[in-house]
Parts: sequence; C-alpha cells; structure tokens
Amino acid sequence: MEKIPVGILGATGMVGQQYITLLNDHPWFEVRYAAASPRSAGKKYEEAVAGRWHLAKTYAPHVGGLIVEDANDVNRAIAAFKKGDCSFVFSALEMGKDETRSLEEQYAAAGIPVISNASAHRWTPDVPVLIAEVNPDHADIIPVQKKARGWDRGFIAVKPNCSIQSYMAPIHALTKAGYAAQRIIVTTLQAVSGAGYPGVPSLDMIDNIVPYIGGEEEKSEEEPLKIFGSIENGVFKNSELPKISAHCNRVPVTDGHFACVSLEFGVKKPASMEEIIKIWAAYRGLPQEVDLPMAPKQPVIYREENNRPQPRKDRDTDKAMAVVIGRLRPCNVFDIRFAAFSHNTVRGAAGGGILNAELLKYKGYLG
Repeated sequence: MEKIPVGILGATGMVGQQYITLLNDHPWFEVRYAAASPRSAGKKYEEAVAGRWHLAKTYAPHVGGLIVEDANDVNRAIAAFKKGDCSFVFSALEMGKDETRSLEEQYAAAGIPVISNASAHRWTPDVPVLIAEVNPDHADIIPVQKKARGWDRGFIAVKPNCSIQSYMAPIHALTKAGYAAQRIIVTTLQAVSGAGYPGVPSLDMIDNIVPYIGGEEEKSEEEPLKIFGSIENGVFKNSELPKISAHCNRVPVTDGHFACVSLEFGVKKPASMEEIIKIWAAYRGLPQEVDLPMAPKQPVIYREENNRPQPRKDRDTDKAMAVVIGRLRPCNVFDIRFAAFSHNTVRGAAGGGILNAELLKYKGYLG
C-alpha cells in the first residue's frame, strides 16, 4: 500500500514532535511536509529542533532533512500538495485561538483537510469533535460542512480536550450498555506536559500542586455534551446530560492525566460493580471489522490492584492509547466512583489525532 503523504503544522512543538515520532513507521501515513513558526522556517527539521527535542524516541532520517515551512504561508502547503507531498495536515498549532481558527480555515478552503489538536474549532457548529471509539458517526457531518462553506476537498475535524479522554470512553461504554450517566463530579490531576514547552515554571511545580488551569474546567464540563450530542439540520445539537462539575489541577507528573470520577446514573443502574467491570472489558467502541493501526486493542482496561492506575506504570499501555481504570467502588453521594488515567500527549493529543485521521480514511474522507 502506498502511504499517504501528510504534513504537520506546529511540527517543532511538543505535540508536533509526538506526531513526528508516532508516524515514523505508520503503515498508512508518511510525514513529507513540516511547518512551524517563522523562526523555524527555512531550516532543516533537524536544525529547527536541535537543543529542544523533548522525546526519548527520535525522528525518522528523512524527516530530519525536511525544510521547515512557515505554517502561516498556506501557499507553501498548496505547492506541496500539487507535488504530491501533502495530502492533508495535522494541526498542532500553538498560537491564539482566533489566529488558529482563521489559519485552519484557510488550509481547508485551499483544499487541504485539517485534522486538528487545537481548541479553536471545537465549538464551531459544523465541525466534529471526535473520539474514534465514542462518536465516529459525527464524522458524517463533513460533507455538510464542505457544502455549506463551498469547500471542494478540504474540511476540518478536531479532537477534544486531552483531560476528558481519560474518562469519556468508560462513560460511553456504560451508556452503550444502557446505563447513562446523569451527573458527574470529576477532579483531574494533569501532567505538566499538557502545558507544552517550556510550560509551567519549575519553581511553580516542584513540591507543589496548582489548582487552576485556564479554561480547563469549562472544556471539561462542556465538550462532552457536544461529543454525546447529535447532528440536526447540519449542525451539532449538544446533549443535555450528563451534568458535569470539574476541578482541574496541575500536578508535578511528566506525562499522563488522571481523573477521579463520581457518577450518578438515572433510574436504570448496573446490578453490581462486577457488571460494570465486565462492560468495560467487553467495550471496543469501533465495530469489530474496523481495524485501525493506532486503535488500542482494548480501549478501557480495568486494574484490580487498589493502587492503580499510576502514571509511571500505566501511561504507555497499548501504544499509550488505552484508558486505564481502577478503584471502582460505590459512592456515598452518587452511585459509583473510580480512578481513570490516560497519556495526555499520545491518547489525548497526537495519537488521538492520528486515530481520527485513520477513522476518516476508513470512512472515505481522506485519500
């Protein structure tokens, strides 16, 4: 199979570097175009990241030799598309929301699909916010989006906030089994890598917890409602439930977002904790016949030990794409409570973006 050439916007940043490494040996996609800020433009990729490569795994040799383009210059990507070097782009842009929104729309209008990590388009009414296992049908709004905007080949699809991915899949599994959550209280403990690089100053984090992350609580409370919502008259209608109250904290952990979840069901409740664990174990999200390279074999993994999950022990589970859960028990206020964990820069960022692109290719939107 001939690989699809892809580009990465924001290729030198922390999430961009994750994209680069995760795509090193990808069976479907190959990085052939890299773009970043004007200060990196014109340099070879290996020169642009020299002294600020953050990952243990390195980039493929051919990526090191790519000339980094200015991400603001859409014409460079158009030229790469015409040469066969950029069929679509992953957006890991690190700029203001308005600038990101405008730039991603310019790429889409130019005929280059955008698979985005950025938050700029998460509330655009006709842009899907995808978690492949949870709401793959939301991709079906793409033809409507393209027609409404007069876009021929381009479109925009995004992934949600990184922290909610540690608990959306287990909640979706219960919903599919007929046990829909009505109210949720969640406390997240979020890794410093979620703030990018250089991120939070070390003296703010060493021997410390910061009980505020700008915008995170609003995203955590609102984005799930779009993901659990439906397409009506060419736009998304948010679900009214579950009601979510979130506390978001920055903690001195390198990678991985942790969530302590208390959940209340409606009238219909699972018979036991054992039934819930069986539901999670059986959950696959995607249909059995859909085999996507980045998808975890088991999206939700329950650990019986009373001291799991833990970031150091569980962040790399199944390509760092699985959600690891533990400590399921009755809740004295709601119905159940549990701890959940996922890798924020893989499952919650670049890996989730790649999985979304795989889903969109499977559905025929990328080629």
